[in-house]
Amino acid sequence: MNNFMRNLKKFFTNKNTVTILGVIAIVAILYFGYTYQINKQVKPTRVPVANTTIQPRTKITTEMIKYIEVPGNTLSSNVMLNTDEITKLYSNYNTVIPEGSMFYTDVLTTKEQMPDSAFVDVEEGDIPYQFAVNMETTYGNSIFPGNQIDLYMKATNDKGEIMVGKFLENVKVLAVKDASGQHVFENSAENRTPAYIIFGVKYDVNILLLKAKYLTEVEVFPVPHGAWVGTEGQIQVSSEELKNYINEKTVMLSDSQLQQTENNTNTDNNTEEQNG
Repeated sequence: MNNFMRNLKKFFTNKNTVTILGVIAIVAILYFGYTYQINKQVKPTRVPVANTTIQPRTKITTEMIKYIEVPGNTLSSNVMLNTDEITKLYSNYNTVIPEGSMFYTDVLTTKEQMPDSAFVDVEEGDIPYQFAVNMETTYGNSIFPGNQIDLYMKATNDKGEIMVGKFLENVKVLAVKDASGQHVFENSAENRTPAYIIFGVKYDVNILLLKAKYLTEVEVFPVPHGAWVGTEGQIQVSSEELKNYINEKTVMLSDSQLQQTENNTNTDNNTEEQNG
């Protein structure tokens, strides 16, 4: 027994033995550490995904979520894994989440933070203008956000002659909304009827359009940019002549009066459409 202990002590005090044991220990640590990391990465992770196609501006509910398992190393940093957090959020205004898609931080938002796409793209210096339309004036609901349109104006002059001309040219449509203010094309699961198109205009043009609303002999209508407009039997006039006509037929109102008039008109239009 004494001989065994002396040999064991001699073995562990040998420098070569210590070196070999140290190398073995380091290799073991590296091996098991590497194996742990690999197993951690390839270990299946339970991930919430969309159980159905989710339309824009939709509150996420538990019924809309199912789960799949994927290797942990395939998940990007913006994938949301906490269902409780996901069900507090909405799909963003410009996002359709396909069935089976993971939930990403950049496609979900809170209700308070969700912008209205009609105002996101308004150019600096422009005012968003809400222009009343219907199925007929949108060519069977074929004017879409992002389209370029021209605004034509038709009016009767003091001689009883009908004038027509291009009032505004190359106007970008920012949004198409129904009578309840919902975006017509954002939800592919619903059929919505256009009631307004929204576009940006300069302040002076905004004033002219507000004035034109109250001239019974004036009609302003949208036309796809560059499309032909029949003018047979009518006097063709310039945009400047049309603007002068509006100003001659109206009086100047203060900004507050114009805004109040605009609000009253929108309320009346909404009431008529809901009753209709």
